Amino acid sequence: MERKTIDLDQGWDYMQTGITKLKRILEGLPEPQFDSEQYMMLYTTIYNMCTQKPPHDYSQQLYDKYREAFEEYINSTVLPALMEKHDEYMLRELVKRWSNHKVMVRWLSRFFYYLDRYFIARRSLPPLNEVGLTCFRDRVYNELHSKVKDAVIALIDKEREGEQIDRALLKNVLDIYVEIGMGQMERYEEDFESFMLLDSASYYSRKASSWIQEDSCPDYMLKSEECLRKERERVAHYLHSSSEPKLVEKVQHELLVVYANQLLEKEHSGCRALLRDDKVDDLSRMYRLYHKIVKGLEPVANIFKQHVTAEGNALVQQAEDTATNHAANTASVQEQVLIRKVIELHDKYMVYVVECFQNHTLFHKALKEAFEIFCNKTVAGSSSAELLATFCDNILKKGGSEKLSDEAIEDTLEKVVKLLAYISDKDLFAEFYRKKLARRLLFDRSANDDHERSILTKLKQQCGGQFTSKMEGMVTDLTLARENQNSFEEYLGNNPAANPGIDLTVTVLTTGFWPSYKSFDINLPAEMVKCVEVFKGFYETKTKHRKTYLDLFTRNLSPQRKVRH
Repeated sequence: MERKTIDLDQGWDYMQTGITKLKRILEGLPEPQFDSEQYMMLYTTIYNMCTQKPPHDYSQQLYDKYREAFEEYINSTVLPALMEKHDEYMLRELVKRWSNHKVMVRWLSRFFYYLDRYFIARRSLPPLNEVGLTCFRDRVYNELHSKVKDAVIALIDKEREGEQIDRALLKNVLDIYVEIGMGQMERYEEDFESFMLLDSASYYSRKASSWIQEDSCPDYMLKSEECLRKERERVAHYLHSSSEPKLVEKVQHELLVVYANQLLEKEHSGCRALLRDDKVDDLSRMYRLYHKIVKGLEPVANIFKQHVTAEGNALVQQAEDTATNHAANTASVQEQVLIRKVIELHDKYMVYVVECFQNHTLFHKALKEAFEIFCNKTVAGSSSAELLATFCDNILKKGGSEKLSDEAIEDTLEKVVKLLAYISDKDLFAEFYRKKLARRLLFDRSANDDHERSILTKLKQQCGGQFTSKMEGMVTDLTLARENQNSFEEYLGNNPAANPGIDLTVTVLTTGFWPSYKSFDINLPAEMVKCVEVFKGFYETKTKHRKTYLDLFTRNLSPQRKVRH
């Protein structure tokens, strides 16, 4: 049985009944919802009108009337409702109308679904959903977006001043800017965000010009940090996430970049005052505020360097004055006190670098450059290299002035080696250290072999193997000497005839490891000459391949003698 042809007017009149019912539902008028039968009849009517044989295929005409249905509803109902409202009331109405419009698009697209599936696909026309949204954009959005933008920005500024606003409303309004772009962000960025950023810059410029005059540096930073927190909060609640870096940059620029010099240089509360008064919380806040700003930390690091340099120079000057005005012994003690104070200074500001400035390389560099300045000054004619070597000697020798536990000695040695990194002439330190090490080892004044080896390990890690090779050789010589002495005593026990009858202790040294000493010609008693010959005979049995010489020390001639080889 052949299907009855539906002409355009007849079919559209029926569709209008469904569209009118939908409008009444959207307007909140008394109207029952669509049941499945009504929905199928409307869908089938469109299907039939699009599948009739030409010239009764009304696909193009229905596609046009689909658009006209939206335009008529917008012109007759939506725009008049919006035009009579202003400010926040207009925003509420807009959100309502946009929500209704999306519902209308969804339902009409279902009724006209056959167009989407076949006609539009064949003709490469915009799909029904896009047509519906485009109608709202062209008729409503383009007419009102400027007023909407002004109303939204006014509410944002009210919130900045502490007033309560409807954040959910702003979120819904700004979603319209995003959704109306249909996958693109141009409408949100060009029609709202660009103006919002300009307004934000202007707002915070006014605030900053007032705060910089009235507030201390810590108070100003507290306000700035709070403002940045609230702007990020705004993004989380109603602005699009893509606005956050742009908005934060604007706020940072107006509050922190424009007034950076004035803020950091405030006479009684700026960066120098914070360092002077050990305001670690405020310094940490300063770092947090400026570390995300391009080159924002450079002036802070420069002030930090100047401050540390000044404190270090003051310590050096104090030690110099003491050395000038007091006796030599007192001056020597004060020079050692200087090294202790420099270590304490380094400990203090390394904590600043790690905790306040989060290990940032700029502040490590600033600390290094500051210490290099005053750590290379002389005090009473003594170089820093000599003072540092003497300080180590004081710690490591028996009866030194530094009475420390093993743990404290290890910790102090670690810090001394860190200070050495700032000394320009490390080779000079090595020479002084080697001479003092030789005295400790040869005169048995070293308090602890483990500490001696420990600092050499630290120096090797800091300065390389070549730096410590001779010192390590010296320590090794003493270890071998003890072994040789034990062997020598066994040798004498096994060869009673060779025993010279005098207790003899000999230390054999490798010439290249040890500092050079002046040689003296002395006439030894026959008993001593015999001792030398006995030890020489023993030593040559162990080292026939080595050429040896024995040199008795010329002082403290006691029964126990040390011999240098």
